[in-house]
Amino acid sequence: MRVVITGGGGFVGQRLARALLALGGIPGAPRLTSLLLTDLQPPTQLDLSDGRVDFLSGDLTDPELLEQLFATPADIIFHLGAIPSGGSEKAFDRGLAVNLDGPRALLEAARRQGNAPRFVYTSTTAVFGGALPDVVPDEWPPTPQSSYGTAKAMSELLINEYSRRGFVDGRSLRLPTIVVRGGAPNTATSTFASSIIREPLKGERATCPVAPETAIWILSPDQAAASLIHAAALPATALGDNRIINLPGLCVTVGEMVEALAEVAGPEAASLIDWAHDPF
Repeated sequence: MRVVITGGGGFVGQRLARALLALGGIPGAPRLTSLLLTDLQPPTQLDLSDGRVDFLSGDLTDPELLEQLFATPADIIFHLGAIPSGGSEKAFDRGLAVNLDGPRALLEAARRQGNAPRFVYTSTTAVFGGALPDVVPDEWPPTPQSSYGTAKAMSELLINEYSRRGFVDGRSLRLPTIVVRGGAPNTATSTFASSIIREPLKGERATCPVAPETAIWILSPDQAAASLIHAAALPATALGDNRIINLPGLCVTVGEMVEALAEVAGPEAASLIDWAHDPF
């Protein structure tokens, strides 16, 4: 089986790749023989000497990269590559090019293969905005209040349509905020959720732009990778006409996260958090 991961140099992309390699592929599917990752930067936490692994550096808006990715047809495509929420809000044109035109170009490349590959897309709870019920069901209509959420919602519909036509076997997973991410902060508006844990554990200060009572929906990195693999293993008959799934997670307040930090690492760690409201 040949698998392609876009955003393969990112934090979740590398977790997914390592999990696939450890499992030997998707449960119930043929053995993994080729894992091709693509991103702007190569993965730093993955053994590229593994004979099953290849990496291509490039931008998904580049047609030549897509030709290289699918020079050999893929059986499963995990599309994780994107410009995060804050970055796409500040760079509108670039955000749409990557977060909307990118998925469409990838879907077209998959369609041209002619084998209806399984297409697993990482969407986001940012498709929801404004006034929401306490529990948001899968069927709740998208009301995005950001460029990022809007592009993700439109891409979900494209994947539904390409699946309806039999071009791909798609499924879109709305990921909660992934906590705790390693490495440096990214341009996501939710990046603080990792920073307020990660930086204090290193003895560094972190800024929290929201109030302690702010509730967020979180998921661990390992569970995110496991959910993506589980989604790839699902038969099309389990999904029906709507290929969009809200992933399970934990609803916690930021204050509860800081309390847990203090319990594990001591009050000194929690004291390294600066509370500075930022409406953006």
